[in-house]
Amino acid sequence: MEQGLREKVGQLFMVGFDALEANDSIKRLIREKKVGGVILFRRNVHTPEQLSALCRELQDINAEVSDEPLLIALDQEGGMVMRIEQGVTPIPAAMAFQEAGSVQDCEQLTHIGADEMRQIGINMLLAPVLDVNNNRLNPVIGVRSYGEEPATVIEYGMAAVRGVKSAGIAATAKHFPGHGDTASDTHHSTALVPHDKERLHAVELAPFREAIAQGVDAIMTAHVVFPAFEADTSVPATLSKAVLTGLLRDEMGYQGTVISDCLEMAAISEGVGIPQGAISTLLAGTDIVLISHREAQQHAAIDAVLEAVEQGRIPLARIDEAARRVHELKKVKAVQQWRERPVKPQGLMQPEAMALARKVQADALRVQGDFRPLDPAQPVVLLTIEVRCRSEIDEVALARNKEPRSSMLPALQEAGLNVREYALSAEAKEEEVAEAIAFAKGAPQIVVQTYNAMLVDGQQKLLAALPHDKLWLVAGRMPYDLDLAPGAAGRLAAYGCRPAALVPVVAKLAGQA
Repeated sequence: MEQGLREKVGQLFMVGFDALEANDSIKRLIREKKVGGVILFRRNVHTPEQLSALCRELQDINAEVSDEPLLIALDQEGGMVMRIEQGVTPIPAAMAFQEAGSVQDCEQLTHIGADEMRQIGINMLLAPVLDVNNNRLNPVIGVRSYGEEPATVIEYGMAAVRGVKSAGIAATAKHFPGHGDTASDTHHSTALVPHDKERLHAVELAPFREAIAQGVDAIMTAHVVFPAFEADTSVPATLSKAVLTGLLRDEMGYQGTVISDCLEMAAISEGVGIPQGAISTLLAGTDIVLISHREAQQHAAIDAVLEAVEQGRIPLARIDEAARRVHELKKVKAVQQWRERPVKPQGLMQPEAMALARKVQADALRVQGDFRPLDPAQPVVLLTIEVRCRSEIDEVALARNKEPRSSMLPALQEAGLNVREYALSAEAKEEEVAEAIAFAKGAPQIVVQTYNAMLVDGQQKLLAALPHDKLWLVAGRMPYDLDLAPGAAGRLAAYGCRPAALVPVVAKLAGQA
């Protein structure tokens, strides 16, 4: 096959690998398959300096075989979705900005975070999330959304788009046409949004329409079925020409780059499969095919697309069109100026940035109903629900770094409180719940830090079994958990359970704020 075509097809793929330095897997994909982009996760991160050196190494390898620099992308949304956490300014979760109530702070802090990523060598953020979180039972979006109403998501989401773009890196709006009103996680299964066109245009599509008007660089697809636009309910938006071409291109007028969500998610990999998924998403209108993890699947998908072009199943014009859009995307400043970037980042965690991050997180603290602080003269039992299994959303559990736990124990002890802790998994298995109840028996003060308890029976059983007059409930992720204990002595929401989000919670519990 013509070498030029191989290079064009390779440019349409973004891939990931598992190492802190460029390993044989990513070297093969860059040198042999000519991939156009790399996605990084916590598995690729140790320190900002290491990550910066990795980005330079990847670009140097690519420069041996291509005049087109690599896109190097990161899901650095803020809150729980921070692929690099140590050594950079902590950005709050999207919903925290809305609770804090300052659009200007959202734009400024998002710009700071994006600029830090630019300094490290990242040139494309897979953010912001423009999904409207209008389904409280949504397990995957939640606090990643700027709010529950389209107007709120537009106001804060566009501030985030401006913040990212002004840092000179590519901003990606996700997950089109909208992942907010789903009750399942497409990492594990297919989701469906049943609403009619009128409702979808008024709610789900409204933030994306505004992002298009403001010149967002890229839009990421959702592995979600939309029967209003795609009659075949076995076809999620990522694979739907009716959605990606008919709706997004023709009706909404978007001419920028479309990137698929990862094809290794179960909604695709356990459906049509990854190689066919790559073919189908390109035919639907995607320009960049994202395959984040397994090298064998990455090679198989690229080979499948090449074969489909050779056999005429994918028109060459579709490949040319996608390649042109990727080429245009790579005109953003951070891509073009990769050689000029100092390998050692120069301006991370500046005092003004850290102060703004602390201010927004403190302003975002939600206190629901009556509240009384903990009595420092009485002992405290802390029951911490923590994420222990790796997921695409929360990766702290298996990061290579010894990341701080999502626990208030050290901060509560530092505040002078006498605290004993029992930690249990987010799944809250029956035996863990029984042990936690026994651990807390007779305690004069019990603090429970939940994690999406409104979706987990075990966590709900734990809360129901505890004496609410002695209970302080901290919603460690979704604020909706606070409704589970209306009679608690205190109810606080932090929109996350990483250390930066817990600082104002501890101050409030300890009567210091």
